Amino acid sequence: MSSLSTQLFDYTLPSELIAQVPAPTRDQARLLVVDRRTRSIAHRQFSDLPEYLRSGDILFRNNAAVLPARLRAFRPTGGQVECFLLRAVDEINLWRCLVKPGRKLPVGASFRHGADAFSGEIVAREADGTVLVRFTTASGETMVDVAQRVGEVPLPPYIERSETSAEAAGRQRRFDRERYQTVYAESARAVAVAAPTAGLHFTPDLLTRLQANGVVTAEMTLHVGLGTFKPLGAGTVEEHVIHRELYEVPAGTQRALFPPLTGRRIAVGTTSVRSIEDFLAKNSGPMAVGATWSAEAEIFIYPAAAFRGVDALITNFHQPRSTLLCLVAAFLAPGSRDGIEWIQGIYREAIVREYRFFSYGDAMLIL
Repeated sequence: MSSLSTQLFDYTLPSELIAQVPAPTRDQARLLVVDRRTRSIAHRQFSDLPEYLRSGDILFRNNAAVLPARLRAFRPTGGQVECFLLRAVDEINLWRCLVKPGRKLPVGASFRHGADAFSGEIVAREADGTVLVRFTTASGETMVDVAQRVGEVPLPPYIERSETSAEAAGRQRRFDRERYQTVYAESARAVAVAAPTAGLHFTPDLLTRLQANGVVTAEMTLHVGLGTFKPLGAGTVEEHVIHRELYEVPAGTQRALFPPLTGRRIAVGTTSVRSIEDFLAKNSGPMAVGATWSAEAEIFIYPAAAFRGVDALITNFHQPRSTLLCLVAAFLAPGSRDGIEWIQGIYREAIVREYRFFSYGDAMLIL
């Protein structure tokens, strides 16, 4: 089978369709419904989701919470520093980070938060542009605690914020802190630097309605990293080196993936798909009773992949030349490459009908 050019996953999106804010109410986002069996499309609202699900269906969802990972600090000279927490390393308060301005911060450089919440020293630079920072906190807190208190939500680069006053900026930060988070995110699992955005459309009331209809949920945790935003290069899809993300699948969720199944296995978002498919690629059954599976998702899903554990998918509209778009194209037509042309047609339809794209945008249900 010939290689896939990354150009097959490119498309032109009018900038005004990149959602800068979410729908006023989470479940009032629009929902494009794709029926793979009939090859039909319906245009609905996310609050209509219960009409498409039935008793026994299982929603597999990523309960990771977004860490307010963007920290602002100052060098001893007074220069501003932006430090982005990526993930903790082995010892307490040693973190892999991105820092700005990177070239002016060599190994040994230090910086301090304006209110003395923390100080940091760069102890190593990595080939991928990241740095290792050893932090010291004023009150003995962990850096997760500090970030929750003084950090900012790391919005994707395509969401622009340009408030003209400190008061307006503060309101916007508080708004994003609430809305760039699922209602079922677990605060103890603040391990994501980007939201699992398909889950942003659920409300407590919608989840209650689904539960009353016999739809159940299964939890997993995928530590969403910045690699999710890394675009495909100019060559072939097969040449792209996929990012790795840590994930955890509890025992109950493992059992829900295997027969006997009472309904469909519905993944809420591509992060759930990655977790499920990576787990099933490495396991033929649940682990020992009570054991949580933890591993790095290293799977790259693109046409013509097959799917072992996902029967339906809820997802947002993804960026051109992204690994996430490859995954959705593969899911439209498992085992073939027909989904490539199909996803292009669906996205053209969404653009004509002015759906809102990306993290704060509308959703798609593929049955």
